[in-house]
Amino acid sequence: MTPRSYDALVFDFDGTLVDSDEALVVAFEQLGVERSTVTFGHAIGEELDRLGLALDDYAEAYDVEVVRAFDGVDRVIPQLGRWAVCSNKHPVSATAELTRLGWHPEVALFAEDFHWAHKSVAPILDLLGLTADRVAVVGDSEGDLRCALEVGCDMYWAGWNPRVPDDPEVGTVLSRPAQLLELYR
Repeated sequence: MTPRSYDALVFDFDGTLVDSDEALVVAFEQLGVERSTVTFGHAIGEELDRLGLALDDYAEAYDVEVVRAFDGVDRVIPQLGRWAVCSNKHPVSATAELTRLGWHPEVALFAEDFHWAHKSVAPILDLLGLTADRVAVVGDSEGDLRCALEVGCDMYWAGWNPRVPDDPEVGTVLSRPAQLLELYR
């Protein structure tokens, strides 16, 4: 890998830094949703609307204690330079998980910050005071790629998530979290 170098990295949260698939699905199941109908990478408000569920009910059903960092991520986080989180996750559960994990991104925006619609990296860039060419997006879904492309950031795929494609059309797949450290100037 011959990566470019960046001043900051903007991370998706679920599926990129933490392995949360099971926790997300279990909360939906508790609300009567069939496991096979749950999809990933959407704004939580959009997914709840699609499934006909109330936001408060979902937030109450979600267990903030079960999500764990992907193997290696917890060792890399303390070594990161400037970093931010841009996530479709409910802010209550996201904040609780960041606190429990002891992670402190410079900026963290969640579903409520985007009015429950799909997230955007643009306000993160503004808050960091950086332009898109100085920042890379790290994620696991087409929604993350869309966020990167909307503002002109490079995209790196969290290849430690088994759902990430091996050879995406756009972006670079990182195979292990330690490679994140190579992306800083």
